[in-house]
Amino acid sequence: MDVILFGAPGAGKGTQAAILAEKTGLVHITTGELFREAIRQETELGKQAKPYYDGGQLVPDRLTIAMLLERLSQSDCARGAILDGFPRTLEQATALDEALAQEGKAIDKVIYIQVPENELLGRLSGRWNCRQCSSVYHERFQPPRQAGRCDQCSGELYQRDDDKPETVRRRLEVYAQQTAPLIDYYRAKGKLVEIDGGKSVEEVAKGLLAAVEGS
Repeated sequence: MDVILFGAPGAGKGTQAAILAEKTGLVHITTGELFREAIRQETELGKQAKPYYDGGQLVPDRLTIAMLLERLSQSDCARGAILDGFPRTLEQATALDEALAQEGKAIDKVIYIQVPENELLGRLSGRWNCRQCSSVYHERFQPPRQAGRCDQCSGELYQRDDDKPETVRRRLEVYAQQTAPLIDYYRAKGKLVEIDGGKSVEEVAKGLLAAVEGS
């Protein structure tokens, strides 16, 4: 079966995808790794995507979908795959469905890891870095012994612009705007499963496994 896994930044999607892949044998496919591998192997699609990827531009949807179809056709995906990071928009979702339908395939299930915004803000905006040795801390999950100082070198801890609450809030707003239509789209198709991502890693993993195995 082919599964789409999505959730907001900070929802733990990457961690859960890796756990789910290990437990089910489904192949975990991220668009970033897909691009890098196609470029590394110098496939025809990789060559077309390289100028966009190297230039920091978005790879066109038609190329991304073509690479996904190519990847899904490989032997290790015979049991199925977990798509992580694509689609992100309604246009991408409909284009992917159309491309799969042409090959007699379809997405079987879409799992949405749902986490309240205040929890996401806490997870994403609590990160601090050391200016000297680059060690990373988190206010909740891995706080330093002394506030504002690195445990390793006593260097000053600072917060990157990307980790500041106002920046994180904007990222979440953009994600919500893009994702809301996807939720409605897959729910209307009867493929959407929502998982409470505010629970522990182990509990979320159990929910994901049940969603996949219960299909």
